[in-house]
Amino acid sequence: QVQLVESGGGLVQAGGSLRLSCAASGRTFSNYVMTWFRQSPGKEREFVAGVDWRGGSTYYADRVKGRFTISRDNAKNTVYLQMNSLKPEDTAVYYCGADRSLERIGAPTYWGQGTTVNVSS
Repeated sequence: QVQLVESGGGLVQAGGSLRLSCAASGRTFSNYVMTWFRQSPGKEREFVAGVDWRGGSTYYADRVKGRFTISRDNAKNTVYLQMNSLKPEDTAVYYCGADRSLERIGAPTYWGQGTTVNVSS
């Protein structure tokens, strides 16, 4: 098992940037595929980005390609989501996810409690 704690959310203006962090503990971090999901008001939780065990491959939802970058630092047991050119539509609670299998990238076993991102127009 692994425990996940997100941080870095806040209020930003449209066009601005924000960097989210997810700190993991309780298991070898490099054993986990890491993901970011988000849930905006009135919407289902959706996949945002994922990164494989060592950062060799990344995956993005079409809506964030070119604007968001996922990365990980296994030495720090942390995964990041750099968000640029933010839009009001990016407003959501962002959740960090973890799973040992890449096949479960869309439905990870472990979740953090979320951090709120509010993009003003």
